[in-house]
Amino acid sequence: MLKLRLAAASLNQTPMDWVGNRDRILAAIAEAKAADAAILCLPELCITGYGCEDQCFSIGLQKTALEMLAEVAPATAGMAVALGLPLMVNRGLYNAAAMLCDGELLGFTLKQHLAGDGIHYEPRWFRKWPPGAVERIEIDGREIPVGDLLYNCGGVRIGIEICRDAWVADRPGSRLAAGGADIILNPTASHFSFGKQEVRRRLVLEGSRTFDVAFAFANLLGNEAGRAIFDGGTHIASSGRMLAEGPRLTFGDHALICADVDVEANRRLKATSSEPSLPPQAYGGETVRSAFKLKSPTVPCPAAQPSPWDSSSPPKHEEIARVLPLAIFDYLRKSHSRGMVVSLSGGADSSAVTTLVWLMTKLGVSELGAKQFAARLPQLRDLAKADTPEAMVGRLLTCVYQATRNSGETTRHAAETIAKATGAEFLHWNIDALVDGYVATVSQATGRELTWDRDDVALQNIQARARGPAAWLLANLREALLLVTSNRSEAAVGYATMDGDTCGGLAPISGVDKAFLLDWLKWMETTGPLGVGPLAALAVVNSQQPTAELRPAAEGQTDEGDLMPYRVLDAIERAAIRDKLTPVEVLETIRPQFADETVAQLGQWVELFFKLWSHNQWKRERFAPGFHVDDRGLDPKGWCRFPILNSGFDRELAALREHVKTFAN
Repeated sequence: MLKLRLAAASLNQTPMDWVGNRDRILAAIAEAKAADAAILCLPELCITGYGCEDQCFSIGLQKTALEMLAEVAPATAGMAVALGLPLMVNRGLYNAAAMLCDGELLGFTLKQHLAGDGIHYEPRWFRKWPPGAVERIEIDGREIPVGDLLYNCGGVRIGIEICRDAWVADRPGSRLAAGGADIILNPTASHFSFGKQEVRRRLVLEGSRTFDVAFAFANLLGNEAGRAIFDGGTHIASSGRMLAEGPRLTFGDHALICADVDVEANRRLKATSSEPSLPPQAYGGETVRSAFKLKSPTVPCPAAQPSPWDSSSPPKHEEIARVLPLAIFDYLRKSHSRGMVVSLSGGADSSAVTTLVWLMTKLGVSELGAKQFAARLPQLRDLAKADTPEAMVGRLLTCVYQATRNSGETTRHAAETIAKATGAEFLHWNIDALVDGYVATVSQATGRELTWDRDDVALQNIQARARGPAAWLLANLREALLLVTSNRSEAAVGYATMDGDTCGGLAPISGVDKAFLLDWLKWMETTGPLGVGPLAALAVVNSQQPTAELRPAAEGQTDEGDLMPYRVLDAIERAAIRDKLTPVEVLETIRPQFADETVAQLGQWVELFFKLWSHNQWKRERFAPGFHVDDRGLDPKGWCRFPILNSGFDRELAALREHVKTFAN
């Protein structure tokens, strides 16, 4: 019987944080050693950080990454560790995983399949390595093999698939298994998106079952570089059985799991397979040998603890309540901001952002403890003096309600209620004098009085814009991060005032559609995330109809009255932008969902959407950075590129109008 303890660790890294990244790697290695692990898998590009982008081309970055690898190597004495970094080979840059064994660098496995879809742009920086190819590079006077490698450590054969390598049909794992791999490691940077965790579980299980190997999957953790959020989930499986699974979306610097695998039992299963997936000669790569013998465990294996909320299919509400607070926390600490400011209108969007900051504090303190939570935010010197999460929110977040004569008591009361319930500092003032001053200045300059009949949009926008400077001033005074409150649905149709409600440095809910956000707020009012519970005060928000409150109160302005029902808008957006359907195809796609509406009405809404979408790409280009939570988002720097100047779908909308006419005959 040949038993080995296999370990995988998630890491919360930051691009080019050389000392911090190194120290977190060393901490994970030390914990794995203390747990008696023989092999440790660490995430993809964890030495540099995954999100270095064009800085990957820096020769200085590449050299420093190798220097950090050399500093890490001695810590691997007595075990084998795989970890990622960019590597120049000949004239090309590659996404590499280094294999360290007993303090020695054995080689670099190079990624064969690059992620170039969605938010990923790996082909911009890296080249694909051809299957079966092996080269050598010189490092400190030694020739080191690079490419398609198997590592034989004292008779145990270890192969590596780097992230996307395991997500494709022609995955290297099949050839590694043909070459005799006992263990396959997957260093990965797999970003969060709704429902993706179950796909990862299937990938790990199927890889271990199909190849009759032990399989370890190690992911990055947290908001690494600003937009993408990494789950941090880790998995270890063997021959189709999940042995260990780590927590997701945690607030710590790293999370380690271990599991004992029976190498000889897997070899027997492989030997009794009626038909191997590939013949031995199909591998084609090279085996790198080390005389070091991996040790068997001598102490009980530490129990892996997956997140208690993370069922086989966690609800979307629960995922949002975990992923966005973690992303905000990492953004706050890595940007060194001294707090946050929200222009709290008393409506759904700004209340959701305020609630997320409250959740960030509740979840962070629950996991780390108040002392450690405060220590992770050293720029907030008074945070450690707070004795409850709500008191901490009071030192972290300032909410300001900026009224005009078009604002109502309902929204002011709602804003104050939410601020009080979450513990946030609450300020309020009136901006009528500012708005009147702008209007009077322009009226005088143009020689005419501005009126609602003639100047509706301009008079609405000036109110939103007049709120921006004061919110920025407050944020600047406190060296705080101004949070934008615009959502995905507003981004789709440009229902936002540039330099008004789009002011800010971070847009936490820009990837969340309004219909879901409204459902989520009701869930937060009555249920809330596991271990935290509801925020009942949200009832004052959920009882309202969403409104911008920019027209005179007598007009009864609502968001859906200005646009269309949010559920219709979101259905159109998915069909038009995600699925790239024409206006006629969009209409036919959504008709069954909204059978109570006439074809003429749906046709009008479809046409309105396409017009607003095509006219407002310039706004989407200017929005503050937001979080990627859906693999088909609208961020032009993440997934959806669209020309700023375009035809406005003139031909396609003419076809839609003709199509709608056929239903009137």
